[in-house]
Amino acid sequence: MTAPILALRGINKSFGPIDVLHDINLEVRAGEVLCLLGDNGAGKSTLIKLMSGVFQPSSGVIEMDGVPASLPTPRAASDQGIATVHQFGGTFPLMSIGRSFFIGVEPTKGWGPFKIYDRKRANAIAVKAVQDFGITRIEDGDRLVGGLSGGERQSLAIARAVHFGARVLILDEPTAALGVKQATHVLRIVNEAKKRGLAVVFITHQVMHAMAVGDHFAVLIRGAVAADFKKGERSREEITDLMAGGASMSALEAEIDGMAPHATTE
Repeated sequence: MTAPILALRGINKSFGPIDVLHDINLEVRAGEVLCLLGDNGAGKSTLIKLMSGVFQPSSGVIEMDGVPASLPTPRAASDQGIATVHQFGGTFPLMSIGRSFFIGVEPTKGWGPFKIYDRKRANAIAVKAVQDFGITRIEDGDRLVGGLSGGERQSLAIARAVHFGARVLILDEPTAALGVKQATHVLRIVNEAKKRGLAVVFITHQVMHAMAVGDHFAVLIRGAVAADFKKGERSREEITDLMAGGASMSALEAEIDGMAPHATTE
């Protein structure tokens, strides 16, 4: 088994007297999708912010390639090869595809004080990067991002992260606001990122989406890892029960059925 690219060792996070994360131990390897599952309030958002340099742990160690890593800022996390794509893609609706793709690192042409933004080059690179991920209907880099579907925005953000050298890709609920067709396409993009050797952390509360792409699963409940298992070791029903805090969904359904009024016959 290869060494993990990113590892969390005994991570705890508190805000004053409030303990949010408790003794988190997780690993993600190249070419692997780690699905981080949990209901609202489970601590997923805090964990994302720790991995992406927004927050720092109260105790514990974050490792990159087996070496303790300092992630004091999101830029530091990016420099280490950690890219985070948030739920709505982190794109800019009123910008063109090419400009949004290169925001902050725009290619230029000319020299000295006469340098200007190289729109043609930016558009060509952005369109090719997106098409390489299977979004073939995007052909014009001048097209506004706001005219893209939710799945296409996610694909644009993922393609951008890969283009700029991401080794760890953190996806925060990428399919939550999408329809079935768009969500399916995003899941294909996740598989493509895995094939390219990226370590992917896929945060979701949708069990079916996780099972479609995941290799390794962790269920977060009230800030702690309640279960850590590999693909095929748990059924969909077992995972759903874990996310519900251990309560059996089948038992709950039986209870609801028992409360329903019985049909009467004459």
